[in-house]
Amino acid sequence: MNLSIRQMRAFLHVARIGNFTRAAEQAHMTQAGLSTLVREMERQLGCRLFDRTTRMVVLTAAGRRLLPVVERVVTDLDDVTAHLGIEGDEARQTLRVAATPLVSSHLLPQVIHGFRESHPTVSVKLFDADLRDVEAMVTAGEADMGLGFFFKAAPGLERTPVGRFHLMRVAPAEAQQAPATTGSVPWASLRAAPLLGLPQSNPIQKVIDQHLATIGRADAQRPAFNFFGTLISMVEAGFGTAVMPTFALAACRRHRVRTDVLMKPKVGMDFYRITRRGTHETEAMQAFAATLVKALPALSR
Repeated sequence: MNLSIRQMRAFLHVARIGNFTRAAEQAHMTQAGLSTLVREMERQLGCRLFDRTTRMVVLTAAGRRLLPVVERVVTDLDDVTAHLGIEGDEARQTLRVAATPLVSSHLLPQVIHGFRESHPTVSVKLFDADLRDVEAMVTAGEADMGLGFFFKAAPGLERTPVGRFHLMRVAPAEAQQAPATTGSVPWASLRAAPLLGLPQSNPIQKVIDQHLATIGRADAQRPAFNFFGTLISMVEAGFGTAVMPTFALAACRRHRVRTDVLMKPKVGMDFYRITRRGTHETEAMQAFAATLVKALPALSR
């Protein structure tokens, strides 16, 4: 037995109205089509559901027994589909983005502002978290996308580059210098500088240490801080010089520091968007990604 929803709806129309012609009109189908659905249902069940006369159509005992069950099934299905439809509409109108603290505080506000101007009906929810939590939120479906420097693709996640930043030197600004001016210097300029950094386990710091090693400055004992914001403030206070990606430029401009892109070599780092593998990308997700790709170059120089 494989009763279809169309058959059950046809049965309900006839049971409620008691007339095949008017039931077919209400169901927006031909009388022949409605009659066929009812006959197929009766054949599958092995019993008559209606007694038909020239004047009226009435339920048989089997039909009366079946009626409340079919009503409950169809009503429950309609309720669920209506609820899912509302959830789907809300999901299409809400975009949940997870990103690391510095990205959340200094890059995304401008990006979200531009996105809301072009997509005023979409609500953007921003979650600031460390890199591991960003991955975990996307994996669990708590965020639609995550943003950050993801050097490896985690199981179950899709990784797409949306921007590219370069490593720069952040040093205390001298009295005669304007703060946060950006130039370029070679890696060799760091040979004599007191250095600050991120923890050695940080994947960005691992890349930085590879290049510091070429000038003899790989040092596991240097002061380390977990967040770029803290690192920038320590540089401003005169505790040392740091190396970080140019995505921190917006944050640096709020402090009295000097920023210079490191050259010889110029080291680029891809900035990624991660999404859960197999998840349908909504129009809002695609539009936000396009806005991000367009905005990031201006925020990295």
